[in-house]
Amino acid sequence: MSDTTPNLDQDFLDSMKTLLAEKKIRLEKELGSFSKENPHVEGDYDAQFPEYGNDLEDNTHEVEAFIVNKPLERTLEKELRDVTKALERLEANKYGVCKYCDNGLDKKRLEARPTANSCVACKKTIINER
Repeated sequence: MSDTTPNLDQDFLDSMKTLLAEKKIRLEKELGSFSKENPHVEGDYDAQFPEYGNDLEDNTHEVEAFIVNKPLERTLEKELRDVTKALERLEANKYGVCKYCDNGLDKKRLEARPTANSCVACKKTIINER
């Protein structure tokens, strides 16, 4: 396997890096709007239980908000992990390389899903094995 994927030019890699860095900032900001970073686990956030007041209606809204925010937290955390890993692969000159077969990923696949780390063939194999 070479250091970089032959079909990905530097301009493309730079544009992906910019896109991913901007997405990382957006995800961190969104997560920060309703959760706090867990100081003990890197990349982990804890949805905060909102405090609207003490009457029954306020308590109901607090529970509703928490119920909505907890699964959203998990989804955004996963997205953030994927973006962080993609940025790490860019820094290590391994971006655009399938982690299973070491073949280069198609540029169109990366444009559609910049965090992709496997080729379509390997992804299909993994999905069919489940």
